[in-house]
Amino acid sequence: MTYDYIIVGAGSAGCILAERLSASGQYSVLVLEAGGKADSFWFRIPVGFAKTYYDPGCNWMYYTEPEAELADRKIYAPRGKVQGGSSSINAMIYVRGAPRDFDDWAVAGNAGWSYKDVLPFFRKLETHAAGDTTVHGASGPIHVTSMKRGIHAITRHFLDACNEMGIPRNDDFNGSKIEGAGVYDVNTHKGQRASSNVAYLEPALKRSNVHIEHHALTSRVLFDGLRATGVEVSQNGVKRTFHARREVLLCAGAVDTPKLLQLSGIGPKDLLARHGIPLVHALPAVGQNLQDHLCASYYYRANMPTLNGDFGSLLGKLKLGLQYLLTRKGPLAMSVNQAGGFFSMDPASPLANLQLYFNPLSYRIPKSNRSQLTPEPYPGFLLAFNPCRPTSRGSIEIASPDAKDAALIHANYLTTQKDIDEVIQGSRLIRSIMQAPALRAVTVEETLPGASVVPDGDDAAMLQYFRENSGSIYHLCGSCAMGPDPQTAVVDERLRVHGIEALRIVDASIFPNVTSGNINAPVMMVAEKGAQMILADAAEPTFVQREALAAASA
Repeated sequence: MTYDYIIVGAGSAGCILAERLSASGQYSVLVLEAGGKADSFWFRIPVGFAKTYYDPGCNWMYYTEPEAELADRKIYAPRGKVQGGSSSINAMIYVRGAPRDFDDWAVAGNAGWSYKDVLPFFRKLETHAAGDTTVHGASGPIHVTSMKRGIHAITRHFLDACNEMGIPRNDDFNGSKIEGAGVYDVNTHKGQRASSNVAYLEPALKRSNVHIEHHALTSRVLFDGLRATGVEVSQNGVKRTFHARREVLLCAGAVDTPKLLQLSGIGPKDLLARHGIPLVHALPAVGQNLQDHLCASYYYRANMPTLNGDFGSLLGKLKLGLQYLLTRKGPLAMSVNQAGGFFSMDPASPLANLQLYFNPLSYRIPKSNRSQLTPEPYPGFLLAFNPCRPTSRGSIEIASPDAKDAALIHANYLTTQKDIDEVIQGSRLIRSIMQAPALRAVTVEETLPGASVVPDGDDAAMLQYFRENSGSIYHLCGSCAMGPDPQTAVVDERLRVHGIEALRIVDASIFPNVTSGNINAPVMMVAEKGAQMILADAAEPTFVQREALAAASA
């Protein structure tokens, strides 16, 4: 079967491409999704991410290889395997990133990607609670809601503590600057998750020119010379082939997009030769430059009620459920990461280098995937942090020529001195905020790590705690970086794979550097901008002429 555009991956970016490319009715679009439909109640309710955290039916449940700097632990990396991708299973924190993040993209040689350039696409994708302003949109598919009205009482103690510390309040992390403490925005609408699937793909699938195939694992891209012509997939044990008249668009994410390129013969020559994969085009940067945010939590027992009591008892859960069903409000309609902010602990720069999360709930991430996320059996809360712009770089490599085998994720966390220094800075920041009167008044004790294990001022102990207890905050990106040099980048500033025709990448893997915050919002921006570029290129006379010649020779 033949379509104008083939989109590999119905995730945060792929859903947007499907809607935008099909909107005119001029082009036919095929979406290939390795997972199934997002038709369960748990994909709609915001707190449903706790249910999907260890669900192999909708989650790839990846792990890194053992991390030498993290006590040789394998770090869990959940990724969406369902319509909507990770936007259907994440914690919904909506943060664009700092303006300088995108200015850095442009400075690296990517014309058109400065903050000024990308702001219109952030505005285009959102309907923000603030309305139509110079920095926010009011008519986009993704509804962005503040949690300010619904935050827990103990969350206000965190905000007051930051104020007592002289940390400025920021009422809009997605405004002109990111620095300060405040309440997070989330992509929800009327108490329900506003995923890319709900906002973009489901409306698009009502069109006759959009088709989706579920449980279709793409095994390789097909080529005629150096031009992508289609894909081969495995679906329910059957091999199928689909052809693209115009372009193949890879939206499989920071793990599976480089994996698919390598399986298709595009990547480092030595790696492909080692696995017996015929070389189509040598591109050494495929799978390199992998980045992620690494996070650790500090746990506290409180002397006032927290959400532990609500989520930890049957009666409490029944009350929350009833509140949600009747009003679409309450904790079930929110993210557990209610507040936090972006802070500078670098004496040489006022720009934020640390992100904090405050949860009015304390829970341990279970080590077994047979366990569930459950709160601790007493009133508690947690305060977590991660460095914003880590400099450690990892890689993605195929494990075998078989597409069913997960890629090898070498995250290489904490392998630079800057990252180590910022871990210590973040640990000190948490301890400092916890000394503010507003939080001291509601805190019984630090239960983990505890002052006896990690004394104040003991940098070595703080670092060791982080090495043994940190985990991914699930922001993998950068593994097919955008840049002008084919030796160090995979796509150009128009997201075209270097040296290959009719093949683009539109997902988190193209990030030259990770943004200062949660990455779902910038991924959606990349998709909005990518869709505009694809449509603009399709209208170019040279593109149209080339397509006509290809059709004539077929």
